[in-house]
Amino acid sequence: MNWIVSDVLAAVLSFCVTAALGFVVIPWLHKLKFGQTILDIGPAWHKKKQGTPTMGGILFIAGTLAAFVVVAVTDKLLGGDLLAAGSAMPLEIRSKIIAGFLMALGFGVIGFADDYIKVVKKRNLGLTIVQKTVAQVLVMGAYLCSLYLSMNRHPYMFIPFVGNVEMGFFFWIFGACVIYAAINAVNFTDGVDGLCGSVTLTAAAAFLVIAAMRNLFGVSMAAAALAGGCAGFLVWNHNPAKVFMGDTGSMFLGGMVVALAYAVGCPLILLPVGLIYVIEGMSDVIQIGYFKLTHGKRIFKMAPIHHHFEMSGWSEKKIVAVFTAVNLIGGILGVVLMQFD
Repeated sequence: MNWIVSDVLAAVLSFCVTAALGFVVIPWLHKLKFGQTILDIGPAWHKKKQGTPTMGGILFIAGTLAAFVVVAVTDKLLGGDLLAAGSAMPLEIRSKIIAGFLMALGFGVIGFADDYIKVVKKRNLGLTIVQKTVAQVLVMGAYLCSLYLSMNRHPYMFIPFVGNVEMGFFFWIFGACVIYAAINAVNFTDGVDGLCGSVTLTAAAAFLVIAAMRNLFGVSMAAAALAGGCAGFLVWNHNPAKVFMGDTGSMFLGGMVVALAYAVGCPLILLPVGLIYVIEGMSDVIQIGYFKLTHGKRIFKMAPIHHHFEMSGWSEKKIVAVFTAVNLIGGILGVVLMQFD
């Protein structure tokens, strides 16, 4: 199967499955009363969202996985091998793709547990920080081990303008920091209707182009499926949202963008491709740090930074449009940078 055809099929199928599932899953979530609890610490006008179903990430998790599996199996039945086509290291690429999906699913399960405790057990904070951190460390540790073994115990990373660089023991430290930061930064981005889905759609599109440029057609197909899933979810999540993705969805998305970055061989490319994630995460760190140093003063009206703009009078639709445009620019920069060895 031609890789362009496979990418289009993966994106369209993922979009259709995700959007169609909304007709079934959202009423089911309503029936189970899996509604979002809006905390008093947020903007006052968010109170009107009280009771909107959460855990909607189930929609695009199912859509993304179903589309990828169906297209990959169809390609195999037709005599192709897109998962490793074009790669000089087919086993390594297959391992990165499969391990990446498993990691994203693992983080999605952690997010689901967090959502379940919040919604069903009526404990607003969900999992404790210790519980969530331990679970995340276990998932990222398993993923990094799979990468280490797939690279024959000689981990490396592509750096624009430098080429492939051996990482040695730094692979573990760097990997843990990148994955932990990315997962939580994507989670921070999910605070306005349609924001996280729209930003991740642009990131997935950038990874699709980067993977295709590097002849990693299985990776580009995974990125296409993710992009389609995000687009399908926005049918239900655009303002005013009929469903929220919850930690179930945001942690899965975090796992997927990390997996795609590692699959193209350059986790550092998350800095431009996930520019909004970086800005959102850093705004929270800066706010907390400044608050502690100054004993109560704040730089932003509220963090993460999308809430600052809300408090400054921006509508949710404007925030989504501007932040998505900024991340699109970051994605284009990432595509350009990946052309330089």
